[in-house]
Amino acid sequence: MAGACTIVGAAGFVGAALDARLRAQGLNPYAPAKGDPELLARDLGCVFYCAGLTADYAARPFDTVEAHAALPAEIARRGRFERFIYLSSTRLYDGGAAAEPVREDAPLMLRPAEPRHIYDLSKALGENIALTRMDGRGAAARLSNVFGWNDGDPGFLSEWLARARTGRTLELESSPHVARDYIHLDDVVDALIAMSEAQSPGIVNVASGELVTNAALAEVFAAEGWTISFRGDADPPPPPCADVGRLRALGVAPRPVLDVVRGYLQAAARP
Repeated sequence: MAGACTIVGAAGFVGAALDARLRAQGLNPYAPAKGDPELLARDLGCVFYCAGLTADYAARPFDTVEAHAALPAEIARRGRFERFIYLSSTRLYDGGAAAEPVREDAPLMLRPAEPRHIYDLSKALGENIALTRMDGRGAAARLSNVFGWNDGDPGFLSEWLARARTGRTLELESSPHVARDYIHLDDVVDALIAMSEAQSPGIVNVASGELVTNAALAEVFAAEGWTISFRGDADPPPPPCADVGRLRALGVAPRPVLDVVRGYLQAAARP
């Protein structure tokens, strides 16, 4: 991509990786700190809106609404920008049918009386602002379970991979039956850049499109010399899996999580 760009939330997991990629491409993204008055005073170019709360949203409900919806609304109302890519979540599909991959236009099951749904409702409102109040310049990226392997990267699989560097025998606080749709951080960055360069991408599922169980991941670890055990045995129903047809149409083919994990472990095992 070329031209001015802004990353709101550049200190976060996805925002930091996007910032590093764009700088490596010779760009100089504007990365405003929280409350920076320049955000509404300068030409922002293409805005990647990566700000939001995840693990602590329930303890900080008002900050969640501010980050997910109020600030995007203020940018829509007063900001100067060319494109706006809003980072949302495939968690919006929770509670729906899981039999078939879920397309972006599927109806959402949102419950205003459910405290946990402050996350879902505020993300949905942020999407609505981006898609309907930005004169066709907004788009929404619904991210699935993003993982990396650096120390401090959030999420169950990220922590599992980081721990794998410390020893070959690991006991995990989960069940082998739990399944998730994982996508590596690098593929997410590819997707966001592709969305910024596409004409009116709308909503795009940024996921691998495949549910992978902890047991399947443990088999990859075992084949590479690790011993994995789980403390739990819960067998929850599988979550909805995202359809990734729109993502592939943008030229982004997310790598299968088992292949990515296998490559990481093989590299980690080399002397």
